[in-house]
Amino acid sequence: MKTIAVLTDSNSGITQKEAEKIGVTVVSMPFMIDGKTYYEDIDLTQEQFYSMLKNGSDISTSQPSIASITDCWNDILKNYDELVYIPMSSGLSSSCQTALMLSQNFDGKVYVVNNQRISVTQKQSVIDALNMVSAGFDAKTIKEYLEKTKFDSSIYITLETLKYLKKGGRITPAAAAMASVLKIKPILQIQGEKLDSFSKARTKKLAKKIMISAINDDIENRFKSTDISLHIAYSGTDKSEALEFKKEIEELFPLQSVVTDPLSLSVACHIGDGALAIAYTKNIDLNNIN
Repeated sequence: MKTIAVLTDSNSGITQKEAEKIGVTVVSMPFMIDGKTYYEDIDLTQEQFYSMLKNGSDISTSQPSIASITDCWNDILKNYDELVYIPMSSGLSSSCQTALMLSQNFDGKVYVVNNQRISVTQKQSVIDALNMVSAGFDAKTIKEYLEKTKFDSSIYITLETLKYLKKGGRITPAAAAMASVLKIKPILQIQGEKLDSFSKARTKKLAKKIMISAINDDIENRFKSTDISLHIAYSGTDKSEALEFKKEIEELFPLQSVVTDPLSLSVACHIGDGALAIAYTKNIDLNNIN
């Protein structure tokens, strides 16, 4: 049986410490901040990032260098026969397409998964891949399954501010100003390739109700199944609101496990501090994989 390694990038939200614990490799994503390059969870912590964001630093995301990716793969393949690499959604970054191109030079040993996920849903893909490796599936089957089931997830996010969406050109300054005056809480959805507008509310409490309703609708109409995992995610360094939301979700969905994680910095860069999200992923059925 071939030995298979699982890799991802830090857009998954998996820290270097957690990666070591669960047995994956995490490629740290670079950030350009005031003209200097930082690497997530290497020399850029959550606390440092939000402090710089609050102080108005010029922050942009980038993709890993070709050398850093290929060097990482070569090191891994010294000890493994194949590797499965799960980068962030190809619709949100060109890093996935770059990895797909580079994989062509590795004689069929590198399988890049383009399953169009990010943050907590990308993290779940990594966990699913690890479970498939343990169950004896080969790298090709893991890639095909994760891509086949890429839309079996969604993230709904309510924001505290539209400042960063305006800065990134995702909404007009006039729309941002009007939303600020009316104190509107936008609700966004990440499913597949892009970050889209989903709904809006006048209060955070109502925004949470709308997100819960969206999850219920997905369970009843998209999947017709409660066999899912739920995730509460947040941006910023204060997770108290997220923990309170988790308790609320656990009471509403007592049969589902609920995990709380910070949103990856690549998402936070575009939505700012104070965001609150609920996400779900359909659970993998290891006994029903073709």
